Amino acid sequence: MELRTKIVKSAELKNIIIKRLYFDKALSCAELSEILDKSIPSVSKAVNELIEEGFVIEQGYAPSSGGRRPLMYALLPTAMYIVTVAMDQLSTRIQMVDLLNNPVADIALNELKLFANPHALSTLIDYINHYIAATGIPKDKIAGIGIGMPGFIDAAEGINYTYLDSAGQSLTQLITAQTGVPAYIENDSSLIALAEQKFGTAKSHKDVMVINLGWGIGLGMIINGEIYRGHNGFAGEFSHIPLSEDGALCTCGKRGCLEAEASMLVVAEKAIKGIKKGHISSLKHTDKDQSKLVGNAIMEAANNGDQFAIELLSDAGYKIGKALAILIHIMNPESIVLSGRGAIVGKILLAPMQQALNKYCIPRLVSSTELLISELGFNAELIGTAVLVMENFDKENKNHSITTKQETMEKNNKI
Repeated sequence: MELRTKIVKSAELKNIIIKRLYFDKALSCAELSEILDKSIPSVSKAVNELIEEGFVIEQGYAPSSGGRRPLMYALLPTAMYIVTVAMDQLSTRIQMVDLLNNPVADIALNELKLFANPHALSTLIDYINHYIAATGIPKDKIAGIGIGMPGFIDAAEGINYTYLDSAGQSLTQLITAQTGVPAYIENDSSLIALAEQKFGTAKSHKDVMVINLGWGIGLGMIINGEIYRGHNGFAGEFSHIPLSEDGALCTCGKRGCLEAEASMLVVAEKAIKGIKKGHISSLKHTDKDQSKLVGNAIMEAANNGDQFAIELLSDAGYKIGKALAILIHIMNPESIVLSGRGAIVGKILLAPMQQALNKYCIPRLVSSTELLISELGFNAELIGTAVLVMENFDKENKNHSITTKQETMEKNNKI
Protein backbone atom coordinates (compact mmCIF):
# COMPACT_ATOMS: atom_id res chain seq x y z
CA MET A 1 0.00 0.00 0.00
CA GLU A 2 2.85 2.38 0.91
CA LEU A 3 4.58 1.68 -2.40
CA ARG A 4 1.35 2.25 -4.29
CA THR A 5 0.87 5.61 -2.55
CA LYS A 6 4.38 6.65 -3.55
CA ILE A 7 3.72 5.64 -7.14
CA VAL A 8 0.48 7.67 -7.26
CA LYS A 9 2.18 10.71 -5.75
CA SER A 10 5.03 10.39 -8.24
CA ALA A 11 2.55 10.28 -11.16
CA GLU A 12 0.69 13.29 -9.75
CA LEU A 13 3.91 15.31 -9.47
CA LYS A 14 4.88 14.42 -13.04
CA ASN A 15 1.45 15.47 -14.32
CA ILE A 16 1.84 18.81 -12.53
CA ILE A 17 5.30 19.29 -14.06
CA ILE A 18 3.93 18.58 -17.53
CA LYS A 19 1.19 21.14 -16.94
CA ARG A 20 3.66 23.80 -15.76
CA LEU A 21 6.01 23.24 -18.69
CA TYR A 22 3.07 23.56 -21.08
CA PHE A 23 2.32 27.06 -19.81
CA ASP A 24 5.87 28.25 -19.09
CA LYS A 25 7.60 26.58 -22.05
CA ALA A 26 10.97 26.01 -20.32
CA LEU A 27 11.95 25.87 -16.64
CA SER A 28 14.87 24.70 -14.52
CA CYS A 29 14.46 22.23 -11.68
CA ALA A 30 15.04 25.07 -9.22
CA GLU A 31 12.24 27.11 -10.81
CA LEU A 32 9.90 24.12 -10.81
CA SER A 33 10.76 23.49 -7.17
CA GLU A 34 9.87 27.05 -6.24
CA ILE A 35 6.66 27.17 -8.29
CA LEU A 36 5.40 23.79 -7.09
CA ASP A 37 6.70 24.11 -3.52
CA LYS A 38 8.44 20.74 -3.81
CA SER A 39 11.98 19.81 -2.90
CA ILE A 40 14.60 20.04 -5.63
CA PRO A 41 15.56 16.32 -5.27
CA SER A 42 11.93 15.18 -5.77
CA VAL A 43 11.49 17.52 -8.75
CA SER A 44 14.80 16.40 -10.30
CA LYS A 45 13.81 12.76 -9.89
CA ALA A 46 10.43 13.37 -11.53
CA VAL A 47 12.00 15.34 -14.40
CA ASN A 48 14.55 12.59 -15.06
CA GLU A 49 11.77 10.00 -15.15
CA LEU A 50 9.80 12.18 -17.58
CA ILE A 51 12.88 12.34 -19.80
CA GLU A 52 13.14 8.55 -19.75
CA GLU A 53 9.43 8.24 -20.55
CA GLY A 54 9.70 10.60 -23.52
CA PHE A 55 7.74 13.56 -22.18
CA VAL A 56 10.50 16.04 -21.36
CA ILE A 57 13.70 17.11 -23.12
CA GLU A 58 16.70 19.19 -22.12
CA GLN A 59 16.38 22.67 -23.59
CA GLY A 60 19.93 23.88 -22.96
CA TYR A 61 21.28 26.27 -20.38
CA ALA A 62 19.59 29.49 -19.27
CA PRO A 63 21.29 32.81 -20.15
CA SER A 64 24.08 33.72 -17.75
CA SER A 65 23.12 35.91 -14.79
CA GLY A 66 26.52 35.87 -13.14
CA GLY A 67 26.43 32.41 -11.55
CA ARG A 68 26.24 28.86 -12.76
CA ARG A 69 23.75 28.57 -15.58
CA PRO A 70 20.87 26.18 -14.79
CA LEU A 71 19.82 23.48 -17.22
CA MET A 72 16.38 24.17 -18.68
CA TYR A 73 13.72 21.58 -19.43
CA ALA A 74 10.80 21.65 -21.85
CA LEU A 75 8.10 19.32 -23.11
CA LEU A 76 8.67 17.14 -26.13
CA PRO A 77 5.93 18.61 -28.37
CA THR A 78 4.94 15.25 -29.83
CA ALA A 79 4.71 13.46 -26.48
CA MET A 80 0.96 14.06 -26.47
CA TYR A 81 -1.67 15.77 -28.58
CA ILE A 82 -4.82 17.77 -27.93
CA VAL A 83 -8.04 17.85 -29.93
CA THR A 84 -9.31 21.42 -30.06
CA VAL A 85 -12.91 22.13 -31.00
CA ALA A 86 -14.21 25.66 -31.54
CA MET A 87 -17.95 26.04 -32.09
CA ASP A 88 -20.15 28.98 -32.99
CA GLN A 89 -23.84 29.10 -33.84
CA LEU A 90 -23.23 28.06 -37.44
CA SER A 91 -20.10 25.96 -37.72
CA THR A 92 -17.49 23.90 -35.89
CA ARG A 93 -13.72 23.88 -36.31
CA ILE A 94 -11.65 20.89 -35.20
CA GLN A 95 -7.87 20.69 -35.08
CA MET A 96 -5.23 18.45 -33.55
CA VAL A 97 -2.31 20.29 -31.94
CA ASP A 98 0.88 19.27 -30.14
CA LEU A 99 2.06 20.46 -26.73
CA LEU A 100 3.33 23.72 -28.24
CA ASN A 101 -0.15 24.38 -29.67
CA ASN A 102 1.19 23.81 -33.18
CA PRO A 103 -1.21 22.11 -35.63
CA VAL A 104 -0.26 18.56 -36.56
CA ALA A 105 -3.20 17.99 -38.91
CA ASP A 106 -5.30 20.16 -41.19
CA ILE A 107 -8.19 22.00 -39.59
CA ALA A 108 -11.64 20.56 -40.32
CA LEU A 109 -14.44 23.08 -40.84
CA ASN A 110 -17.90 21.57 -40.52
CA GLU A 111 -21.27 23.24 -40.92
CA LEU A 112 -23.24 22.66 -37.74
CA LYS A 113 -26.18 24.87 -36.84
CA LEU A 114 -26.89 24.78 -33.13
CA PHE A 115 -30.21 26.59 -32.91
CA ALA A 116 -33.26 24.26 -32.96
CA ASN A 117 -31.13 21.30 -34.03
CA PRO A 118 -31.91 18.16 -31.99
CA HIS A 119 -29.15 16.24 -33.79
CA ALA A 120 -26.38 18.74 -33.07
CA LEU A 121 -24.79 16.71 -30.27
CA SER A 122 -24.67 13.39 -32.12
CA THR A 123 -23.36 15.19 -35.20
CA LEU A 124 -20.62 16.85 -33.16
CA ILE A 125 -19.50 13.52 -31.70
CA ASP A 126 -19.44 11.99 -35.20
CA TYR A 127 -17.30 14.87 -36.45
CA ILE A 128 -14.83 14.46 -33.58
CA ASN A 129 -14.54 10.68 -33.97
CA HIS A 130 -14.08 10.97 -37.72
CA TYR A 131 -11.42 13.64 -37.30
CA ILE A 132 -9.43 11.64 -34.72
CA ALA A 133 -9.56 8.54 -36.92
CA ALA A 134 -8.42 10.57 -39.94
CA THR A 135 -5.32 11.84 -38.11
CA GLY A 136 -4.17 8.31 -37.33
CA ILE A 137 -3.02 9.39 -33.86
CA PRO A 138 -3.70 6.74 -31.18
CA LYS A 139 -6.20 7.81 -28.57
CA ASP A 140 -3.81 6.98 -25.73
CA LYS A 141 -1.56 9.74 -27.11
CA ILE A 142 -4.34 12.34 -26.85
CA ALA A 143 -4.37 14.36 -23.61
CA GLY A 144 -7.98 15.38 -24.10
CA ILE A 145 -10.65 17.10 -26.16
CA GLY A 146 -11.31 20.75 -25.38
CA ILE A 147 -14.58 22.17 -26.69
CA GLY A 148 -15.59 25.81 -26.76
CA MET A 149 -19.24 26.58 -27.48
CA PRO A 150 -21.73 29.43 -27.14
CA GLY A 151 -24.52 29.34 -24.59
CA PHE A 152 -25.17 29.20 -20.86
CA ILE A 153 -22.67 26.58 -19.75
CA ASP A 154 -22.06 24.92 -16.41
CA ALA A 155 -18.54 23.64 -17.05
CA ALA A 156 -18.36 21.77 -13.74
CA GLU A 157 -21.51 19.77 -14.53
CA GLY A 158 -20.77 19.62 -18.25
CA ILE A 159 -24.13 21.04 -19.31
CA ASN A 160 -25.01 23.61 -21.97
CA TYR A 161 -28.43 25.04 -21.11
CA THR A 162 -28.76 26.81 -24.48
CA TYR A 163 -27.59 24.34 -27.13
CA LEU A 164 -26.70 20.64 -27.56
CA ASP A 165 -29.59 19.17 -25.63
CA SER A 166 -28.37 16.16 -23.66
CA ALA A 167 -31.55 15.48 -21.67
CA GLY A 168 -29.87 16.71 -18.51
CA GLN A 169 -26.86 14.42 -18.84
CA SER A 170 -23.31 15.71 -18.70
CA LEU A 171 -21.97 16.58 -22.14
CA THR A 172 -18.43 15.92 -20.98
CA GLN A 173 -19.34 12.43 -19.79
CA LEU A 174 -21.27 11.63 -22.96
CA ILE A 175 -18.53 12.86 -25.28
CA THR A 176 -15.84 11.12 -23.22
CA ALA A 177 -17.76 7.86 -23.33
CA GLN A 178 -18.42 8.01 -27.06
CA THR A 179 -14.94 9.12 -28.13
CA GLY A 180 -12.78 7.30 -25.59
CA VAL A 181 -10.89 10.52 -24.82
CA PRO A 182 -11.36 12.84 -21.80
CA ALA A 183 -13.50 15.81 -22.87
CA TYR A 184 -14.03 19.26 -21.37
CA ILE A 185 -16.43 22.02 -22.33
CA GLU A 186 -16.51 25.74 -21.62
CA ASN A 187 -18.18 28.88 -22.90
CA ASP A 188 -16.41 30.11 -26.02
CA SER A 189 -15.87 33.64 -24.71
CA SER A 190 -14.36 32.39 -21.45
CA LEU A 191 -11.96 30.22 -23.45
CA ILE A 192 -10.95 33.14 -25.63
CA ALA A 193 -10.19 35.12 -22.48
CA LEU A 194 -8.21 32.13 -21.18
CA ALA A 195 -6.16 32.01 -24.39
CA GLU A 196 -5.47 35.75 -24.23
CA GLN A 197 -4.45 35.43 -20.59
CA LYS A 198 -2.05 32.51 -21.08
CA PHE A 199 -0.59 33.19 -24.51
CA GLY A 200 -2.01 36.44 -25.86
CA THR A 201 -2.46 40.17 -25.37
CA ALA A 202 -3.77 39.89 -21.80
CA LYS A 203 -0.81 37.88 -20.50
CA SER A 204 0.71 40.71 -18.46
CA HIS A 205 -2.61 42.22 -17.33
CA LYS A 206 -4.59 41.39 -14.18
CA ASP A 207 -7.95 43.08 -14.82
CA VAL A 208 -9.03 42.60 -18.43
CA MET A 209 -12.30 42.37 -20.30
CA VAL A 210 -11.91 40.22 -23.44
CA ILE A 211 -14.59 40.84 -26.07
CA ASN A 212 -15.36 37.89 -28.33
CA LEU A 213 -16.43 39.47 -31.62
CA GLY A 214 -18.05 36.65 -33.53
CA TRP A 215 -21.51 36.02 -34.94
CA GLY A 216 -22.61 37.06 -31.47
CA ILE A 217 -20.80 39.31 -28.99
CA GLY A 218 -19.34 37.53 -25.99
CA LEU A 219 -17.30 38.54 -22.98
CA GLY A 220 -14.60 36.79 -20.98
CA MET A 221 -13.56 38.45 -17.73
CA ILE A 222 -10.16 38.29 -16.08
CA ILE A 223 -10.29 39.70 -12.57
CA ASN A 224 -7.17 39.87 -10.42
CA GLY A 225 -5.44 37.48 -12.80
CA GLU A 226 -8.18 34.83 -12.73
CA ILE A 227 -10.98 33.98 -15.14
CA TYR A 228 -14.21 35.10 -13.52
CA ARG A 229 -17.20 32.87 -14.27
CA GLY A 230 -19.73 34.03 -11.68
CA HIS A 231 -21.90 32.03 -9.29
CA ASN A 232 -23.21 29.52 -11.84
CA GLY A 233 -20.58 30.01 -14.53
CA PHE A 234 -22.82 32.33 -16.54
CA ALA A 235 -20.92 35.60 -16.01
CA GLY A 236 -20.10 37.64 -19.09
CA GLU A 237 -23.42 37.73 -20.96
CA PHE A 238 -22.33 41.01 -22.50
CA SER A 239 -24.40 40.44 -25.64
CA HIS A 240 -27.65 40.88 -23.70
CA ILE A 241 -26.89 44.31 -22.27
CA PRO A 242 -29.97 46.38 -23.27
CA LEU A 243 -29.17 49.36 -25.47
CA SER A 244 -32.74 50.53 -26.07
CA GLU A 245 -36.35 49.85 -25.08
CA ASP A 246 -37.76 49.43 -28.57
CA GLY A 247 -34.83 47.98 -30.52
CA ALA A 248 -34.69 44.81 -32.55
CA LEU A 249 -36.02 41.59 -31.05
CA CYS A 250 -33.23 39.41 -29.67
CA THR A 251 -33.15 35.60 -29.67
CA CYS A 252 -33.47 35.77 -25.87
CA GLY A 253 -36.97 37.23 -26.33
CA LYS A 254 -36.13 40.79 -25.22
CA ARG A 255 -35.74 43.92 -27.30
CA GLY A 256 -32.75 46.16 -27.77
CA CYS A 257 -30.00 43.73 -26.70
CA LEU A 258 -26.49 44.49 -27.96
CA GLU A 259 -26.40 41.24 -29.93
CA ALA A 260 -29.62 42.15 -31.75
CA GLU A 261 -28.17 45.56 -32.65
CA ALA A 262 -24.50 45.00 -33.42
CA SER A 263 -23.50 41.34 -33.88
CA MET A 264 -21.85 40.24 -37.14
CA LEU A 265 -25.01 38.38 -38.14
CA VAL A 266 -27.00 41.62 -37.72
CA VAL A 267 -24.36 43.53 -39.68
CA ALA A 268 -24.64 40.90 -42.44
CA GLU A 269 -28.43 41.25 -42.53
CA LYS A 270 -28.11 45.03 -42.80
CA ALA A 271 -25.64 44.56 -45.64
CA ILE A 272 -28.02 42.27 -47.52
CA LYS A 273 -30.86 44.80 -47.18
CA GLY A 274 -28.59 47.65 -48.17
CA ILE A 275 -27.35 45.91 -51.30
CA LYS A 276 -30.93 45.15 -52.35
CA LYS A 277 -31.78 48.84 -51.90
CA GLY A 278 -28.95 49.81 -54.22
CA HIS A 279 -26.06 50.75 -51.94
CA ILE A 280 -22.85 50.91 -53.94
CA SER A 281 -20.48 48.27 -52.63
CA SER A 282 -18.10 45.53 -53.67
CA LEU A 283 -20.30 43.14 -51.68
CA LYS A 284 -22.33 40.83 -53.89
CA HIS A 285 -24.25 38.36 -51.70
CA THR A 286 -27.92 39.16 -51.19
CA ASP A 287 -29.32 35.86 -49.90
CA LYS A 288 -30.25 35.84 -46.20
CA ASP A 289 -29.16 32.21 -46.00
CA GLN A 290 -25.65 33.42 -46.90
CA SER A 291 -25.28 35.58 -43.78
CA LYS A 292 -22.07 33.80 -42.82
CA LEU A 293 -20.51 34.42 -46.23
CA VAL A 294 -21.68 38.02 -46.12
CA GLY A 295 -20.21 38.52 -42.65
CA ASN A 296 -16.79 37.30 -43.78
CA ALA A 297 -17.06 39.34 -46.97
CA ILE A 298 -17.92 42.52 -45.02
CA MET A 299 -14.76 42.25 -42.94
CA GLU A 300 -12.61 41.61 -46.00
CA ALA A 301 -14.27 44.44 -47.94
CA ALA A 302 -13.88 46.87 -45.03
CA ASN A 303 -10.16 46.13 -44.77
CA ASN A 304 -9.95 46.79 -48.51
CA GLY A 305 -11.59 50.20 -48.09
CA ASP A 306 -15.21 49.47 -49.07
CA GLN A 307 -17.15 52.48 -47.77
CA PHE A 308 -20.46 50.70 -47.20
CA ALA A 309 -18.77 47.88 -45.26
CA ILE A 310 -16.85 50.40 -43.14
CA GLU A 311 -20.07 52.29 -42.38
CA LEU A 312 -21.80 49.09 -41.24
CA LEU A 313 -18.92 48.09 -39.00
CA SER A 314 -18.54 51.61 -37.63
CA ASP A 315 -22.20 51.66 -36.61
CA ALA A 316 -21.74 48.30 -34.86
CA GLY A 317 -18.53 49.51 -33.23
CA TYR A 318 -20.26 52.58 -31.81
CA LYS A 319 -23.01 50.45 -30.26
CA ILE A 320 -20.44 48.04 -28.82
CA GLY A 321 -18.62 51.05 -27.38
CA LYS A 322 -21.84 52.24 -25.76
CA ALA A 323 -22.24 48.86 -24.07
CA LEU A 324 -18.57 48.89 -23.07
CA ALA A 325 -19.19 52.19 -21.26
CA ILE A 326 -21.59 50.34 -18.94
CA LEU A 327 -18.99 47.61 -18.43
CA ILE A 328 -16.20 50.10 -17.63
CA HIS A 329 -18.34 51.89 -15.05
CA ILE A 330 -18.96 48.57 -13.28
CA MET A 331 -15.62 46.75 -13.67
CA ASN A 332 -13.02 49.53 -14.11
CA PRO A 333 -10.75 47.24 -16.17
CA GLU A 334 -7.11 47.92 -16.93
CA SER A 335 -7.66 47.00 -20.56
CA ILE A 336 -10.23 45.70 -23.03
CA VAL A 337 -9.06 43.24 -25.68
CA LEU A 338 -10.95 42.81 -28.96
CA SER A 339 -10.58 39.14 -29.87
CA GLY A 340 -12.27 36.38 -31.84
CA ARG A 341 -13.33 36.39 -35.47
CA GLY A 342 -13.91 40.15 -35.55
CA ALA A 343 -10.40 41.05 -34.41
CA ILE A 344 -9.45 41.17 -38.08
CA VAL A 345 -11.37 44.46 -38.37
CA GLY A 346 -10.31 45.68 -34.94
CA LYS A 347 -8.63 48.81 -36.29
CA ILE A 348 -11.85 49.86 -38.02
CA LEU A 349 -13.92 49.24 -34.88
CA LEU A 350 -11.59 51.05 -32.48
CA ALA A 351 -12.38 54.62 -33.59
CA PRO A 352 -16.21 54.43 -33.24
CA MET A 353 -15.86 52.45 -30.02
CA GLN A 354 -13.59 55.11 -28.56
CA GLN A 355 -16.02 57.79 -29.74
CA ALA A 356 -18.86 56.08 -27.84
CA LEU A 357 -16.67 55.69 -24.76
CA ASN A 358 -15.81 59.39 -24.86
CA LYS A 359 -19.52 60.22 -25.00
CA TYR A 360 -20.90 57.79 -22.42
CA CYS A 361 -18.02 57.17 -19.98
CA ILE A 362 -16.78 59.23 -17.06
CA PRO A 363 -13.42 60.61 -18.33
CA ARG A 364 -11.43 59.47 -15.29
CA LEU A 365 -12.56 55.89 -15.86
CA VAL A 366 -12.17 55.70 -19.62
CA SER A 367 -8.74 57.39 -19.56
CA SER A 368 -7.34 54.52 -17.49
CA THR A 369 -8.74 51.77 -19.74
CA GLU A 370 -6.73 50.74 -22.80
CA LEU A 371 -8.36 49.29 -25.91
CA LEU A 372 -6.24 46.53 -27.45
CA ILE A 373 -6.56 44.26 -30.49
CA SER A 374 -5.81 40.56 -30.12
CA GLU A 375 -2.92 39.01 -31.98
CA LEU A 376 -4.49 35.56 -31.63
CA GLY A 377 -7.72 36.68 -33.31
CA PHE A 378 -9.80 33.89 -34.80
CA ASN A 379 -7.40 31.24 -33.43
CA ALA A 380 -8.00 32.34 -29.84
CA GLU A 381 -10.86 29.91 -29.20
CA LEU A 382 -8.90 26.92 -30.55
CA ILE A 383 -5.94 27.84 -28.36
CA GLY A 384 -8.29 28.34 -25.42
CA THR A 385 -9.66 24.81 -25.79
CA ALA A 386 -6.13 23.42 -25.66
CA VAL A 387 -5.51 25.47 -22.52
CA LEU A 388 -8.73 24.05 -21.04
CA VAL A 389 -7.45 20.50 -21.46
CA MET A 390 -4.07 21.28 -19.93
CA GLU A 391 -5.60 23.19 -17.02
CA ASN A 392 -7.41 19.98 -16.11
CA PHE A 393 -4.43 17.73 -16.83
CA ASP A 394 -3.43 17.16 -13.21
CA LYS A 395 -6.90 17.20 -11.65
CA GLU A 396 -8.04 13.63 -12.18
CA ASN A 397 -6.82 10.22 -13.18
CA LYS A 398 -7.04 10.08 -16.97
CA ASN A 399 -6.30 7.55 -19.65
CA HIS A 400 -3.08 9.38 -20.40
CA SER A 401 -1.79 9.35 -16.80
CA ILE A 402 1.93 8.70 -16.62
CA THR A 403 2.75 5.03 -16.21
CA THR A 404 5.99 4.49 -14.30
CA LYS A 405 8.22 1.45 -14.41
CA GLN A 406 7.06 0.58 -10.90
CA GLU A 407 3.41 0.62 -12.04
CA THR A 408 4.22 -1.63 -14.97
CA MET A 409 5.98 -4.09 -12.69
CA GLU A 410 3.07 -3.99 -10.23
CA LYS A 411 0.60 -4.77 -13.01
CA ASN A 412 2.71 -7.76 -13.97
CA ASN A 413 2.68 -8.93 -10.33
CA LYS A 414 6.45 -8.68 -10.09
CA ILE A 415 6.33 -6.70 -6.85
